[in-house]
Amino acid sequence: MKLSQFKFNLPEKLIAQYPSERRDECRMMVVNRKTGEISHHIFKELVNYFDDGDMMVFNDTSVFPARLDGNKEKTGACIEVFLLRELNADNKLWDVLVEPARKIRIGNKLYFGEDESMVAEVIDNTTSRGRTLRFLYDAPHDEFKQRLYEMGMTPLPYYITRRPEPEDAERYQTIFASKEGAVVAPAAGLHFSRELLKRLEIKGVQKGFLTEHCGLGNFRVIDVEDLTKHRMDSEQLEISQELVDAVNATKDAEHRVCAVGASVLRGIASAVSMGGHMKTYSGWTNKFIFPPYDFTVVTDFITNFHMPESTMLMMTCAFGGYDLIMKAYEVAIEEGYQFGAYGDAMLII
Repeated sequence: MKLSQFKFNLPEKLIAQYPSERRDECRMMVVNRKTGEISHHIFKELVNYFDDGDMMVFNDTSVFPARLDGNKEKTGACIEVFLLRELNADNKLWDVLVEPARKIRIGNKLYFGEDESMVAEVIDNTTSRGRTLRFLYDAPHDEFKQRLYEMGMTPLPYYITRRPEPEDAERYQTIFASKEGAVVAPAAGLHFSRELLKRLEIKGVQKGFLTEHCGLGNFRVIDVEDLTKHRMDSEQLEISQELVDAVNATKDAEHRVCAVGASVLRGIASAVSMGGHMKTYSGWTNKFIFPPYDFTVVTDFITNFHMPESTMLMMTCAFGGYDLIMKAYEVAIEEGYQFGAYGDAMLII
């Protein structure tokens, strides 16, 4: 497959800037791989597609407030700092992106907060935009981190062009988020309300969780036409024995396993063993999935509508079939579906 095969014209008005008022009341397109049928629903109708003994796998990663507004020493220039991950808790070292990068050099100090009480020093250049910051804040680690997060904003994706609002802290987070580490929300999980989860539970649908800390690599521009030459950024992945046992028992009983979101689909594909089963996994994955790809564990997939030429679109096409999914995207644009993390959902059965 070539990069250009995943290009399409997406009207700006179809990129959702805000979520639907209720999590489970966005629109849901259902795509049937066997019949090629495409139908239109509301997300909470999802419960009609699964039965007793089926299983849904979610990503329980939690998004932290990774976006900070800082000021450069002496000049006062506004610098946006995007926290990626903590490198060393004792020394308060963080891997970050800075914008505009050309203004920031090793040795520069940045000030954060209205009172500029949080100071960071640039101690390393990691990439053209990447830096390592040492925060100069004399306090225990827990107190420092709490203060840092109080100053941070929700790291909304680049295609949401407005500034983060206080409500985003809740809405750009799944209701089952419990393991901190993501800077990108597992968007398909955002549609699940407590009521919908309860209805699925009453119907006998099991749920399980893996942890994959979604990073900015999901949005990185692919700059090669030949997709075999693209390298994904690595993401931390944890798959427990408890999840493995539950998924394998579901498969053995010939019930369905539904991946909720691209990170779950990728996580499970990173932990496949023989005979359509899973094994435990602890470490990093940079698995890049594009058509054609043989999925042996997952039978159904819930995802959002993704940006042109994105790795998540490629993964969706790998699962649903290139021609059918690209046709579904044409229908979605004609029908005014909303795209992106705050947009509508697609169920592939």
